Amino acid sequence: MGKVKSMLKRKRLMILLILGLMVLSTAYYHTHKDLPPGLSYEGDVHRVKDIRFFYDLTYEDDDGEKKIEHQIFDTVLNRIGEAEEFIVLDMFLFNGYYNDDLGYPEISQNISDKLIAQKKKHENLKIVFITDEINLTYGSHKSKLLKDLRENDIEVVFTELDPLRDSNPLYSAVWRLFFQWFGESGEGWVPNPMAKNAPDVTLRSYLELLNLKANHRKVFVTEKTAIIASANPHDASGFHSNIAFETKGNIIGDILKSEQAIANFSGGSQLPEFKPVKEKGAIEVQVLTEGKILKHVLSELKKSGKGDHVWIGMFYLAERTVIDEIDKAADRGAKINIILDPNKNAFGNQKTGLPNIPVSAEIKNLGSENIEVKWYNTGEEQYHTKMIYFDREKKDVILGGSANFTRRNLDDLNLETNIKVNAPSDSKVTKDVDQYFKRIWNNESAIYTHDYEKNKDKMTPFKYIIYWIQRILWFTSY
Repeated sequence: MGKVKSMLKRKRLMILLILGLMVLSTAYYHTHKDLPPGLSYEGDVHRVKDIRFFYDLTYEDDDGEKKIEHQIFDTVLNRIGEAEEFIVLDMFLFNGYYNDDLGYPEISQNISDKLIAQKKKHENLKIVFITDEINLTYGSHKSKLLKDLRENDIEVVFTELDPLRDSNPLYSAVWRLFFQWFGESGEGWVPNPMAKNAPDVTLRSYLELLNLKANHRKVFVTEKTAIIASANPHDASGFHSNIAFETKGNIIGDILKSEQAIANFSGGSQLPEFKPVKEKGAIEVQVLTEGKILKHVLSELKKSGKGDHVWIGMFYLAERTVIDEIDKAADRGAKINIILDPNKNAFGNQKTGLPNIPVSAEIKNLGSENIEVKWYNTGEEQYHTKMIYFDREKKDVILGGSANFTRRNLDDLNLETNIKVNAPSDSKVTKDVDQYFKRIWNNESAIYTHDYEKNKDKMTPFKYIIYWIQRILWFTSY
């Protein structure tokens, strides 16, 4: 009897070792596998005469009254109405779901209606809408908005996330081995994690959600113009503060190449081609996706030193290499001002302050007098901006778009698109970006930002431990 028990114990141990090896090998492969062709893209440098910077701002005036200045999707709607040959959109969140009806603008419905109307106006207009399956809660229910687009001869492409590298490897390895085979569709009975008024979902869709993978891009392009933004056409995001850049010329062709890469591995069609034009102008623009964004951010930080002023407006700041280079640039004499979202709110749900509260504490502990941190004065909305601006003597550099400064956004995991702008210091775009930052930093005629001390003590030891565990295990949404 003793020998039988010993044999069974060895067999169980052997099974556990085999399963552990399977999980670890699966995790290793799916974090090191090759990216699909065309991702982590670095476009050519193009010269343009003009690039427009615009933004959404939600803030309190000096009397404490909520004010809204929103430009981004009004511009997108206008540009839809000007397109005659093609429209390509790549948008992460596109739905009207929310937890509480706070009078959100109907952004998603307005864009859907405008696209359909423009398609009816120009029968040969090709429209392709690339998005993430989060809008279906990973196949757990349908989307009327996207169904309406398809019924009006607009191509909808759901990004296939499986070819992407796993950003939550230990969990994803278990999911790949044991759960993915069951699918996600079916009669839902679990409350939707997106919002209260969203359809119920299956438990299996929750299991896929925990892979924490996304096509996080926010791109709009036609034959006439290109817009790269930090904003989602998502009703519950309608009050968020965001930024966007609009330009034209041959960068349109590069953006189409970067979007074709997604269409290729997601079952999409051949996207339209852009006919090259002769380029001229004093402003240089370049499209960057995924890991190439990190490459250029680090490169510009390494160039920064005495006489430079670096401005950062960011929803999430957690990428260690970026934080290290911020510290080194400050040591070289660069003045660095950082505006962060306090990470308190996500669509009506309370958040713990991760990652910005512990990260800001780490930055303050560096002790550099050249680094200052402020919090954006958020209410129910978020400071959703993702932008860095290098104010230099003669030529300034700006990088902005969809990418937070986190491992998930910058390390070839999520799909992201940013634009890099290299422009003379006296150009309109650099003056506009400079004015934007100084306006909210200095609280000009309104209360945009609070000093660092307002949130510095809200990180309990327990939350800090959770933050470090998440960093080590990569089990985090940032």
